[in-house]
Amino acid sequence: MAAMITPAPSARPDQSPISRDQLAWLEQQADHLQVAAEHELRAAGASGLTELALIRALQSPRWQLIEPVTFSDPTALYPVHFLLFHALYRLQSELAQAGETLVISPLRLCILTTGSGNTRALPAEEDPLRSFYLNLSRYFLSGHDIRGMMERFLAGVTLAGSPEDVQEAAQVLGFDTLPGDFDTVKQRFRRRVMQAHPDRGGRTEDIQELNRAFSVLKRHFTRQ
Repeated sequence: MAAMITPAPSARPDQSPISRDQLAWLEQQADHLQVAAEHELRAAGASGLTELALIRALQSPRWQLIEPVTFSDPTALYPVHFLLFHALYRLQSELAQAGETLVISPLRLCILTTGSGNTRALPAEEDPLRSFYLNLSRYFLSGHDIRGMMERFLAGVTLAGSPEDVQEAAQVLGFDTLPGDFDTVKQRFRRRVMQAHPDRGGRTEDIQELNRAFSVLKRHFTRQ
């Protein structure tokens, strides 16, 4: 399979509509991503994968679907992120017909089958995020729009914090159970970020995951 081209394309929705060739290319890439993503998520089981872990898996020699990308650069990450989530939402629809649920949350992507704790509702057609990612013309955004959207997504603010998301966020920060106050969360977050800093051998992806978890917990305690 050919590797995905990661730089953002030059075409913009305010310049011209998406062409037939562009649409065909995007659909072909999404087809490859959907097959590979389903394989990796099934292999991961109910524990699932983070988005960044899935991207790394799709970059591996097994698939070679995604070229190297700078995770800290929203404009470089967006084309990969968008097309992957387009494929995931398509897969979600197919799995729902078979009685399975593809969980798409800020912290975890996983397939839940009958008997694996599958208590989530089937995807709602009116879900604005779902509609956004299934519209392939959204692949072509301006740099300004990309930076704003990706910053919100990487902070975990584009999806509502379900009880499962809140518990997963607590686990990312190293809690066995949800702490009773936000001050405890802040202290743990600062400590984990220092430990994950690249100067100490950590990775940018690890800090992004911690940021997502912190944002989910912050919204949880703010709403109480």
